[in-house]
Amino acid sequence: LSYDNGIKYAVFTEKSLRLLGKNQYTFNVESGFTKTEIKHWVELFFGVKVVAVNSHRLPGKGRRMGPILGHTMHYRRMIITLQLGILFHFYFLN
Repeated sequence: LSYDNGIKYAVFTEKSLRLLGKNQYTFNVESGFTKTEIKHWVELFFGVKVVAVNSHRLPGKGRRMGPILGHTMHYRRMIITLQLGILFHFYFLN
């Protein structure tokens, strides 16, 4: 897996910031990736121990440009739980 077509970006919402206290981190990833692929990729790239990966699929949004109706691509949101005591740095994702 490569960074360019794996994790799109880290998510910083109210809920995701609350999850940081439980050592859980939230990312949007491309929809073609599975939980095990993301788990192995995060462990390899960041050098951390992933305990669990939860995911859900978010639908794309409808877009209109004049008479043409289209939509954006759907994507997956992954909540990655790390082993206790491990710190995770987001400066790689900027």
